[in-house]
Amino acid sequence: MSAAAEAVAPAADPPAELLVRAGQLTALRLFDIAYAIDLRKAEALWAARAPRAGERRGLTGTPPKAMSFGDPPLILPLPPVRLPLGDGGAEAQVTARIYDFGVVSLAVTLAVADLPWSGFAARANALQQAVGPGTAAGALWRDLLDAVRGPLREAIERPAQTHIEEDYLLAVVNRLEEPLSAEALLGRVDLIPLLTGESRPLSAGAQAELLRQRFSYYTDDLVVLTWDRAFLYEPRGDTDVRDVLEVANAQLLEMRFYDELLDAELPRIYDTVEAARRTPFLLSARRYARLARRLHGLVAEVTELTEHADNALQVTEDVYLARVYAAAMALFRVPVVGAAIDRKLATLRETYQALYDEAHSSRAELLEITVVLLITLEVVLSLVRH
Repeated sequence: MSAAAEAVAPAADPPAELLVRAGQLTALRLFDIAYAIDLRKAEALWAARAPRAGERRGLTGTPPKAMSFGDPPLILPLPPVRLPLGDGGAEAQVTARIYDFGVVSLAVTLAVADLPWSGFAARANALQQAVGPGTAAGALWRDLLDAVRGPLREAIERPAQTHIEEDYLLAVVNRLEEPLSAEALLGRVDLIPLLTGESRPLSAGAQAELLRQRFSYYTDDLVVLTWDRAFLYEPRGDTDVRDVLEVANAQLLEMRFYDELLDAELPRIYDTVEAARRTPFLLSARRYARLARRLHGLVAEVTELTEHADNALQVTEDVYLARVYAAAMALFRVPVVGAAIDRKLATLRETYQALYDEAHSSRAELLEITVVLLITLEVVLSLVRH
């Protein structure tokens, strides 16, 4: 072909937009509602009052010896809800997961079928706008939480007075119009609008940072993590990665709860210590001892519950899921919050030790004064008798 013919030859048409044949979009909302929840009792209570029983199960695609829950959560089916998504609404399936360390995770899931990729991303953003934080969906989440909490009230230990929340969005593709490897998929679709909700182009650096946390085990699966969203390409339909991401969010929520609890408790403790130091000498030892016991109980309680949350998922042999789990924990800054809790617990332990030492010192001083007074009294009585 001549150069002139090449110059006028039409450019090749861009590949057609990829079609998502099957997938799901799941909005998670997690609440810390209690000190602890008795899962066996909760399962029995739910079975007695609900038409569909709950179930206790761990990861489905991973051997228990490789990765398992410390105590598998209780999974409860809830009635579907209708979501206003701007196109007449859509019905979403709802499930709840109950964790023994006091967290309830609610999942609202939309099934997706035969959508072009741009439509899939738009559907994910519409779901986030409909039920995400800062929207009018607060009443929906409260109603769903009440539907879980009401029947399980007797299994809930020390209900929380205020609720801390976390939210997360999962976009899952199970089947495309043609099988693709993870690398081919990344070359065919733009994940940025799906992962950020942004319509304007991002800089190359911002795009690279968003796609930095991505993982594959087989050639045809893919996980991309961000702070508040994740994309999962899972042709085999495994749910283990989804479950691991939910547990990481639950652990973040629990750590945040105890971090805020200690933030509120430390100033009150300092005020109480100062008040104890202004107590009359004869009563100070008792007040120091009482405050020291209170601090010791608080430290023991927070330590026990944070360790319980830390051990919610036990990783031994599954290297891939362990990498995803560790990346999610780091991305959610769970180790940072955990380190802050450890520092505050160390402060409480030091305060407890100082109070214990002061109480011991006060008792010793009181004993010395008593001995001196007794000796003085004995001397005075001896002089009086003579």
